[in-house]
Amino acid sequence: MSGQTRELVGPIARRAGAAGLIVLGDRPLTIEDVVAVARDGAQVTIAEDARRAMTRARSVVEGHASSERAIYGVSTGFGALATRRIDSASRARLQTSLIRSHAAGSGPEVEREVVRALMLLRLQTFTTGHTGVRLEVAERYAGLLNAHATPVVHEYGSLGCSGDLAPLAHCALAIIGEGPVRSAQGVVRDSAEVLAELGHGPLALGAKEGLALINGTDGMLGMLVLAVHDLRQLLTCADVAAAMSVEALLGTDRVFAAELQALRPHAGQAASAANLTALLASSEIMASHREEDCTVVQDAYSLRCAPQVAGAVRDTVEHAARIAQVELNSAVDNPAVLDDRRIESNGNFHGAPIAYVLDFLSIVAADLASISERRTDRLLDPARSNGLPAFLAAAPGLDSGLMIAQYTQAALVSEMKRLAVPASVDSIPSSAMQEDHVSMGWSSARKLRRAIDALTRVLSVEVMTAARGLDLRAPLQPSPATASVVRLLRERVPGPGADRWLSPEIERTVQLLASGSVVEAAEAVAGHLA
Repeated sequence: MSGQTRELVGPIARRAGAAGLIVLGDRPLTIEDVVAVARDGAQVTIAEDARRAMTRARSVVEGHASSERAIYGVSTGFGALATRRIDSASRARLQTSLIRSHAAGSGPEVEREVVRALMLLRLQTFTTGHTGVRLEVAERYAGLLNAHATPVVHEYGSLGCSGDLAPLAHCALAIIGEGPVRSAQGVVRDSAEVLAELGHGPLALGAKEGLALINGTDGMLGMLVLAVHDLRQLLTCADVAAAMSVEALLGTDRVFAAELQALRPHAGQAASAANLTALLASSEIMASHREEDCTVVQDAYSLRCAPQVAGAVRDTVEHAARIAQVELNSAVDNPAVLDDRRIESNGNFHGAPIAYVLDFLSIVAADLASISERRTDRLLDPARSNGLPAFLAAAPGLDSGLMIAQYTQAALVSEMKRLAVPASVDSIPSSAMQEDHVSMGWSSARKLRRAIDALTRVLSVEVMTAARGLDLRAPLQPSPATASVVRLLRERVPGPGADRWLSPEIERTVQLLASGSVVEAAEAVAGHLA
């Protein structure tokens, strides 16, 4: 078994330890709940009302299971084989065969947090009482989550329609004791051994259960939820980076005034501008060029329009969050068990609503990275930096300063532009044209994760560069808030001086940004930032 896919950095503050107990079915599931289980190891249990709903739904399935009525996935084959009738004696075998055949993933392993989110969301759908699985099946998912035993899921295999089929099938294999899992310590083990340690023997799937285990959009939704959480944190980091650059470049903060933002009242723009105003308050550097003899009439767009760009990103993220919240409390399965004892086919498994916003987020992440890189480039160019040395080098010519740090940043931005190409427009037919339009939402989610990792690194280079620029404005002092960030950075990354090996310094800055420490340092002085 190959090693796990590398963990992307993300602005996640890799918190340790459990985060309480999530009771499924007693209230709507939230983005914070998913993060708590996926990353923080929160335990899960099933509410009594949900248990009763599942029992009722199971009785509906069992009432139809032995009938001659054609019910998709119960008495018929799957996909293009839905016209094939399955005799009642073979229907249990049908469900297990489905899981084995659909566990056809390939490529590197998917990150543990993604698999845990996926399992939680499939379990959440079970608890709605519309899938018809037995309580025992749901409890196996909860048991694996609580034991931190994570099924091995592979990168490729989902088209984002009819559910994230291959990824979910690999999880389903694990609960019947046929697939590998990774322990909490990261060791690959046979799932049958792990289940035995949890007190479970072999599990034979009943009518409809195999289909219910895989017919959901839980993989792409889990990655959307994690992305929304991460981008919300990164947007505050982006405002901190922008404030530091504006200050180091002798820009103006007048353009961030609330009365100017109110002329175009987008909520995200207002929040970003308010952050910039708070971050730049009481800055000696800003005060040094506020007099009437200042010859700069307007700053470049990358400075002046920072809240317009970051604000539009904020609003897009919140749109994605609204879509995610609807999906988190939906019952995505086909066929679905209805309260009047019907089982009906439907198309709720189509991933379009999720795929679209995943692609939107890749686009706005790329643009946020682009404006950050433009500010960094301006800081390094003596023709545009208002008196800073070329590349912020100690001895330009002899020293190259941060020249190549910007190259790294530019390479990341270029990669993000490629990742911004939508996957959701690239439907590819499958299953002998029965499944003739698919969402490709899993692919949208996978590239968004890479984009968020890249954005974290782009913003880190800007913070590192702007901090050096602020140091070089001495004896003028930056604002108390940005000075707090510089002090934090100087605990891990030295200030201006002769050329040094830059890669470790970039990585240390990335970790400070990803841990949330940069925002915490700014908020310790400026107060809460949106």
